[in-house]
Amino acid sequence: MMGAAIHNLKPAPATAKIELREVCLSYFTPEGETEALSNVSFSLAPGEFVSLIGQSGCGKSTLLSLIAGLIPPTSGAVLVDGQAVTKPNARIGYMLQQDYLFEWRTILDNVMLGAEIQGRRDARSEARAVHLLEKCGLGAFLSHTPRQLSGGMRQRAALARTLVTEPDVILLDEPFSALDSQLRGKMRQELDALQRQLDVPMLLITHDPADVEALADVVFEVREGRVGRHDENVGL
Repeated sequence: MMGAAIHNLKPAPATAKIELREVCLSYFTPEGETEALSNVSFSLAPGEFVSLIGQSGCGKSTLLSLIAGLIPPTSGAVLVDGQAVTKPNARIGYMLQQDYLFEWRTILDNVMLGAEIQGRRDARSEARAVHLLEKCGLGAFLSHTPRQLSGGMRQRAALARTLVTEPDVILLDEPFSALDSQLRGKMRQELDALQRQLDVPMLLITHDPADVEALADVVFEVREGRVGRHDENVGL
């Protein structure tokens, strides 16, 4: 994976949904400065599915946290629709490796959590949640609790929760890592179908070449805090 070349990237098109411009991020400790990301520039177009690959600890999850507004860059800019990201906001959906479903809430109530936090739980949002759960094969489990679901079903519920607030961008941090190969394949199919149906740009971190092959329109490699297009001539 890490044998691919890192290429200079062209300026983002005017239609870029997400754009990172010369983003740097450093951590400061009593021992000194550690540079996590260096002059990162890339973009994600509307409706595009982009995968980020790279070795553990290279900065992939840090990039998602920057885009989500969870941490600020040391320098440079992160933009969504040309507007600087300065804090978390409802326009960006973020699905983590773990499902983080609350065991005391029903599946429907878990999926509605984001809408509740945003003060948007109403008949329309509940109808959307039910629709998404049905699309994810969970229409018969609305009143179940998470402990009554398999690991794959829980991940599908977490995906529905991410989508229910209708974010403009979806960030996915190794969402299938805890699943076996059969469930991963099914989740890929479901995610691909949903992405095409909703036409929402997605940015996926993965270590699995099959995820990249099945889902990605564009592949970026993160290496030693830098980002570039993955050389298509080099095998994953």
